[in-house]
Amino acid sequence: MNALRSFEAYARFGSMVMAAEELCVTHGAVSRQIRSLEKELGVVLVSGPRHSLRLTRAGLELANALREGLDRIAEGLPASGEADDLVVSVPTTFAMKWLIPRLSTFHESFPGVNVRIIEASARTLFDGDDGARAAIRLLEDAPPPGLAATAFLEHAYGPVVAPALFEADGGDPARILSRPRLTSDTFSHGWSQWAEAYGVDLPKASAARRFEHNTYLLEAVAGGLGVAVTAWAFAEADIVAGRLIAPWGFCPLPTRFTFLRPSRGGHPAAPRLANWLVREGRRSAPFPRAKTHAPSSSSRLDN
Repeated sequence: MNALRSFEAYARFGSMVMAAEELCVTHGAVSRQIRSLEKELGVVLVSGPRHSLRLTRAGLELANALREGLDRIAEGLPASGEADDLVVSVPTTFAMKWLIPRLSTFHESFPGVNVRIIEASARTLFDGDDGARAAIRLLEDAPPPGLAATAFLEHAYGPVVAPALFEADGGDPARILSRPRLTSDTFSHGWSQWAEAYGVDLPKASAARRFEHNTYLLEAVAGGLGVAVTAWAFAEADIVAGRLIAPWGFCPLPTRFTFLRPSRGGHPAAPRLANWLVREGRRSAPFPRAKTHAPSSSSRLDN
């Protein structure tokens, strides 16, 4: 069973390191468990160079069978203790733009579980008065002791602009980036971080406007108030709908959106929500990758 758990976690994440983080073991232990499972079954499940491993056909078949089996087990678990809501602490913009629009599919699969979303706070110890039994946070390293972590979505950031402004400026980077520069209190260094990553000297903006929340920021951009740097997870729906344009793509970040819950004594439905988040993360549209050079023939845009 330990070998199957290790293989299932690797197949879900595509990473020995991330599987190890979820299982609270070393990535070497995950690798050894998978090799042990291959020996037991007499088939190769994972192949390729050490730093670019891929599931074989047999590995894909086993991963799908395990996923279906675990889902059936989760659906068949007794409903005892699930009368209480599964209260999840989530960053506001992520909840509004990514999680809540997808949540109906979870309730369709698990009608006996009521997920209640509350606004995020920095605390993830689940010992406060808000009743949170799980949380979604951006995480790069291993979770705090006593917490189980399931990374389910990549994190990336980049500039976004309303289509009307983009067309009015003829797609010219210098003109677009001279528009009012919008920032949010939660990512106030976004522009400087993006400019440094690109090697761009930002031109002087015609104005600077700041917003408390990313939700306000995105509506301001869609309304033509200026240009902003934001996260792909926040902007994805608006970009797909044509309300926003990401002219130069998105830069990946080392953090990932991660589902956290107590390792022991957690809500009985938390594992179901974790597995559902992984599936939804796979269904989410991949972010358009930023080019490796500045969005101009010159690294300076204020010439």
